[in-house]
Amino acid sequence: MNFPRASGILLHPTSLPGAYGIGEIGPEAHDFADFLRDAGQRIWQVLPLGPTGYGDSPYQCFSAFAGNPLLISIDRLVERGYLDGKVLKDRPAFPDDTVDFGAVIRWKLPLLQRAFQAFRHAGSSEREGFVAFNQRHASWLDEFALFMALKEANNQVSWTEWEQPVALRESDALGKAREQYRDEIECNKFIQFEFQRQWMDLKTHCARNEIRLLGDMPIYVALDSADVWAHRELFELQSDGRPRKVAGVPPDYFSATGQLWGNPIYSWAAHAETGYTWWIARFRRALEVLDLIRLDHFRGFEAYYEILAGDTTAVNGAWVKGPGAAFLQAVKDGLGDLPIIAENLGVITPEVETLRKQFDFPGMAILQFAFGNDPQAPDFKPHNYVHHLVAYTGTHDNDTVAGWWNSKPGAGSIRSQADVQKEMAYARRYLNTDGSDIHSVMIRTLMASVANTVLFPMQDVLGLGSEGRMNLPGSSSGNWRWRVRPGSLTPAVSSRLKQWADTYER
Repeated sequence: MNFPRASGILLHPTSLPGAYGIGEIGPEAHDFADFLRDAGQRIWQVLPLGPTGYGDSPYQCFSAFAGNPLLISIDRLVERGYLDGKVLKDRPAFPDDTVDFGAVIRWKLPLLQRAFQAFRHAGSSEREGFVAFNQRHASWLDEFALFMALKEANNQVSWTEWEQPVALRESDALGKAREQYRDEIECNKFIQFEFQRQWMDLKTHCARNEIRLLGDMPIYVALDSADVWAHRELFELQSDGRPRKVAGVPPDYFSATGQLWGNPIYSWAAHAETGYTWWIARFRRALEVLDLIRLDHFRGFEAYYEILAGDTTAVNGAWVKGPGAAFLQAVKDGLGDLPIIAENLGVITPEVETLRKQFDFPGMAILQFAFGNDPQAPDFKPHNYVHHLVAYTGTHDNDTVAGWWNSKPGAGSIRSQADVQKEMAYARRYLNTDGSDIHSVMIRTLMASVANTVLFPMQDVLGLGSEGRMNLPGSSSGNWRWRVRPGSLTPAVSSRLKQWADTYER
C-alpha cells in the first residue's frame, strides 16, 4: 500500500505533558493533535498501547488487545461525574519531565476503581454502551479481565507461579475464580470500556484534523500475558506453561552475544491449523484503534531466531523458517489491504525483502545509521531512498540526534574513537553542517528527501540531548520515563515544522 507524501512525529502518549504524573489521552492529547495540525504534520506515531507490566515497557504487555489504564484521562472521569474533582487536590507532587510509574500506579489505579463504583449507578445509555462493548470484544476481554483479577489476587506474580488448577485453566477452578472475583472482573472491563471511549474520541479528533495514528505491533507477546495464558496451544510451551524456546536475535555487528528477549515462540503450525484466527483478530483490533501499523521485527515472519529456554545468551540459537507469505495472505484475505510499515532493520536477507515487496509494505531507513559502519548504511543515505519508504532521524530505541552527535564510545563499545571521528566527519560533509543545529539539519534533510513518509521523535524536534532518550535496549531501568516539559511545544516550534512541511510539499 502506497502512502501519501507526509511527515509526522513519534511521541508515545505517556510522554505528553500534564498534571497527573503521566501523559493521558484526554485534553493534553487533543491539544497535541492540534499542535500537529498547526505544524503541518499528518502522522502521530505511538508505541504499543497495551497495559504494561514489570519494567513499564510497552513492548512487554499483559495483553495484545487491551489498553493501558494509566493512559486514561482523570479529567475526563471528573467530567463524566465518576470522580469528584476534590480528589485532585491531594494528588502527589509528580515530576513534570519524567514518569514515576510506581507513584502514578499507586495514585491512579484506586481512582479508576472509585470511578467504576460511580459508573455502576450510571444511566441506562451508558450501561447499554458498556454491554455492547463487552459483547463486541468478548473474545479477548473476558479472559483479560479474569487474568488481571487473578494477577491482583496473586500479588502480581506471573501466571506460571499461580496454583496449578488456575494456571493451567482447569474448568472448575476458572468457574470458581469468575464467581469469586466477579466485581474485580467487572471493574477491569469498565476500565477497558473507558479507555476505548477516550481513545476513540481522540482518534475521531485526529481524523477531523487529517492526522493518521500510526502504532507499533510487536511480533511477540509477553509470557506473562492473558494471550499466552488463555491460548497456551498457540505457543511453544512445556506442560507447566513455561516456554520451551524463547525469542531473540543472534550475535552480530552490534552484540557479540546477541539479544535474548525471552518472549515465548509461536507454534506456527497450530496457528496455521486455525487459519491464523488469533492473528487476524489481533490485526482487526489494531486497525480499530489505529490507521497505520508498524509491524515490528518483520523479518521474523520470514525466519525467526529461537533459543532454548534457560540459555543465558543468544549465542546457541538457531534460525527457523517462519509462516511467510501464507500467514500474510491469510490476514489480507481476512481484512483486505493492510496499511503496514515493515520494520526491516538489522541483518535483512533477500528472502525478507522479497516477502516485504510481495505485499507492497514500505520498509524503514534510519538517518542516524547512514554515516558509519552499519550494514544497512548505504540504504539509509537519502540519495539512495525510494519513494515507498518510511525514513526516521531515529526511533524510540536510538539516542536522540543531539545525543548521538555528542556521544563518545564508552567501555565495551563496538565503535572506536577513530570510528566515531570518521563517522562524524562524513556526516558533516554529507549534511553540509558544522553540527551546531544537527537535529534541525537532519529533520530538514529527511523532509526534502523523496521518501513518502518521514517521522521524527519529538525529542529531535526539540533538539534534546541524551537526557531525552526514551529507551536504551539491554538496560533495565530508567526507560520509558521521558515526558515533554510543559510549554515546550511553542508557536516557534510549530511554525518551523509547518514551513518545512510546506516547502517540501508534505
